This record gives sequence, structure tokens and C-alpha cells, in this order.
Amino acid sequence: PRPGLLQVVKQCVRVPVFVMIRPRGGDFLYSDREVEVMKADIRLAKLHGADGLVFGALTEDGRIDTELCTALLAVCRPLPVTFHRAFDMVHDPVVALETLISLGFERVLTSGCDSSALEGLSLIKRLAEQVMPSMLYVTQGFFPPGGGITERNLQRILEGSTASEFHCSARSARDSGMKFRNPNVAMGASFSAPEYSIKVADVAKVRTLNAIAKNIL
Repeated sequence: PRPGLLQVVKQCVRVPVFVMIRPRGGDFLYSDREVEVMKADIRLAKLHGADGLVFGALTEDGRIDTELCTALLAVCRPLPVTFHRAFDMVHDPVVALETLISLGFERVLTSGCDSSALEGLSLIKRLAEQVMPSMLYVTQGFFPPGGGITERNLQRILEGSTASEFHCSARSARDSGMKFRNPNVAMGASFSAPEYSIKVADVAKVRTLNAIAKNIL
């Protein structure tokens, strides 16, 4: 997020706000210039009140980029850091997990290296079990599952993964308030959302998901 968005969010909510550091879409193999941007974004996020940071970086052969992660973690200190779904693109998730533990990441966001958390459920559970002996002070929320979580599958995912935290967008589409509309122009790529439809966080969905989670946890 831009600093302006972070500032406004911090004024409006009381829950901890973690900021994702992601200079572009695509893969997680970053150039030197992109690393400079990431470091600058981390400093700005800290300056404007971020409670934690979220990032991920891989080597070209699908392993955790330990050198880059170490450098970025140093810039993040003393804030807690989550490794995001770059984890789902690693060559060996078991080895990757041990690497992240040794580096000092406090959470890993994952869909179990599959297209959704429901499909990756067995791996999420196995990874959560793997981490507990070596990091007893970390709750099973070390692996908040993310990817395709809805009101229809959250209970099954939480019960099946033993996770105590989860991540989802909980969004719905809202029609634009524009009365004049030009159907001949699109401001993004051809596969982007319609110009006159806006994705927003759905309060009703958030409340429903929270109620389901509280009933289980």
C-alpha cells in the first residue's frame, strides 16, 4: 500500500496492520533495483505506523533467498515479519520451512503449495506439526492458511489444518457510482475487472468468517 492508505487505515482500525512489501506482480526473483525499492518501502511502512511486515523472496532454483531475506529482515527490525505465499512456489516446502525458522520469520502464509488452502490442507497440517517441536512459543497460527477461503469451507480448513489464524480477502463486487460510462475504453489489461465494478471488503462476510472461526477456535 501507499503511505497515504496506511495512514488512513491506521486511523480507522485498532487491530495490528501488517504491510506487504511487493514491488511488482509476477515471480519472487528480484533485481538489485527492486531490492532497493523493497528496502525503501519497508522504511516508509515503519515510519507510517506499520505493526509488522510481509514479504518473500526466492532464488532462481525455487529455494528461499536467505541472503536477501536476511538483509530485508534487518531493515524490518524490530517489527515481526511474515513470509508470504512465495512459500507456495518453493521447490521443497519442508526444507523451506526450516530455513524460514532459522532466519527468524514469525509466520508463513500458505495455501499448502496448492491452488487453494482446501486443496493444500494435508500439507498445511503436516507443516504445522513440523514447526511445533522447534518453536513451541509460536501458536499453530504460524501457518495461517490463505487461498480460496470462504464462509463455505473455513470450518473444514481450520479443523483440518489445526491452524489458529487464517487469511482471506472477504471481498464482494460493488457497482460504480458513475452515471456516464464509456464502454469503449478500459484502463487496465483485457483480463482485468470491469471498469465500473469495484472490489470492496465485505463487512458481512468478515463478521460471518469471524463467527465461524470463534466457534471453532
